[in-house]
Amino acid sequence: MAGPAFRAAAVRVRVPATSANLGPGFDAFGLALGLYDDLVVRVADSGLSVDIAGEGSDSLPRDERHLVVRAMRAAFDRLGGQPRGLEVVCANRIPHGRGLGSSSAAICAGIVAARAVTIGGAHALDDDALLALASELEGHPDNVAACLRGNFTVAWTAEDGARTIVLDPSDRVVPVVFVPATEVLTETARGLLPKTVPLADAAVNAGRAALLVEALTRRPELLLTATEDRLHQDYRASAMPDSAALVAALRAHGVPAVISGAGPTVLALTDEASAEKVLGLAGPGFAAHRLELDRAGACVLPLDG
Repeated sequence: MAGPAFRAAAVRVRVPATSANLGPGFDAFGLALGLYDDLVVRVADSGLSVDIAGEGSDSLPRDERHLVVRAMRAAFDRLGGQPRGLEVVCANRIPHGRGLGSSSAAICAGIVAARAVTIGGAHALDDDALLALASELEGHPDNVAACLRGNFTVAWTAEDGARTIVLDPSDRVVPVVFVPATEVLTETARGLLPKTVPLADAAVNAGRAALLVEALTRRPELLLTATEDRLHQDYRASAMPDSAALVAALRAHGVPAVISGAGPTVLALTDEASAEKVLGLAGPGFAAHRLELDRAGACVLPLDG
């Protein structure tokens, strides 16, 4: 049986950073942010070439171990076969190991690029299949759902795979991220979580997560209350004490702040009037950045854009 045919021209894919959990929405909520990795892929006659600029350029492998390449290989298997060769160029801006979805971005970039260079790829691997594959590779759907679809996503895993709904966050919400110099591995952060939690804490989180959907989409004035968490942040504080302290300080100032994903980046959800003041609350050891909300998710762009 003949394998797939591939496009001769290169394709360019752009994927956003993401923040998962958003406080109470553990392993369910994701928010796409206006900080991007770019990937250019061309099918070659033979071999594998990987070039990396920006984040990870001095540490990431340039062979089959690279996460983008691994994701592409998995997607090509679903699409019916591997190309003879690949040229891959990564321009990375999303910090690694900081809780901003860098691994999800790599996975999503790889599978979207593989689909884009395969003739008929969008039919063979539709958007639902793309989400299912990305979730399988990442291990959970919260970051990859937001990375693929943009905006604010609620993701879950059903018997037949990952699912998500996409909601429009309010235009009044301005994300500010506080990125520390140190990394925290997701495995380390997850290892600190207890097997069980008190029923009262679970009940609080359920209510706050429901409230956060309303707060983030229509009533941002409720975000401080809606971002309260009792399931994971306190348990992980020992792995990122400076970040935990910054969250507490920001919330004491009335700023809705949470640990972004598994940390240690801190995410504040502020507004236009307060953004500059919030940026000044970073303190030593954190680089503060105001970002936009990403509305598009992973997309294929013109090469000359």
